[in-house]
Amino acid sequence: MTYVLYIALALLVLGLIFGAIRFVKGPTAGDRTVALDTLTTIVVAGLVLLAYAFGRIVYVDVALVYAVLGFIGVIVIARYLEGAL
Repeated sequence: MTYVLYIALALLVLGLIFGAIRFVKGPTAGDRTVALDTLTTIVVAGLVLLAYAFGRIVYVDVALVYAVLGFIGVIVIARYLEGAL
């Protein structure tokens, strides 16, 4: 089971690298917003995997709060780019 966990964490790190590249290189603000949302999702998945690996349920709570704050942040950025803010 630990091999599956290591592979999953390695894939998440790979996704973080590609997401960070898109966030930095993104030609438009929309691309950067989508990359930020993707990075948030990957970090939440990583926190859930760490919660499973360490057997600590508190990490799931942190992941849920981070997911909600990330969602609100993306909505605020999208509204700003739309000109509604």
